[in-house]
Amino acid sequence: MMKCYAVIDTNVLVSALLSSHEDAATVQVVNRLFNGDVIPIYSAEILKEYNDVLHRKKFGFSEDMIKQLINTVKHCGELIIPSQTGAILPDMKDLPFYEVVLEKRSGDDAYLVTGNIKHFPKEAYIVTVTEFLEILNRNN
Repeated sequence: MMKCYAVIDTNVLVSALLSSHEDAATVQVVNRLFNGDVIPIYSAEILKEYNDVLHRKKFGFSEDMIKQLINTVKHCGELIIPSQTGAILPDMKDLPFYEVVLEKRSGDDAYLVTGNIKHFPKEAYIVTVTEFLEILNRNN
């Protein structure tokens, strides 16, 4: 089985944690992180965003759930120190995600999985959750 690297956008994690449907696409992607099918790639900045967003009161996620998710990303994933690209994105908060996928792609197959596809340049490796599941299923 092929190892697949992915930067998971924060909105995908939030959506998965909010979902009550085990078969929801976002839940499937997060489950694939936990079972090792997907190797998360991240930077210090991305971890900080995960932590900040997941702790927002409006979501009501438990401290245990947040810790478990972030620890899984850290333990199963790969810390990337991305090069500055100078890219200009519609939402500059998305830049760390984009730079990490670019850095990793120089050596491996890596994807950026997001619920906000229009926030990023149109690239084959920037995919929706559904597209990412199709890629994973094709590679297995």
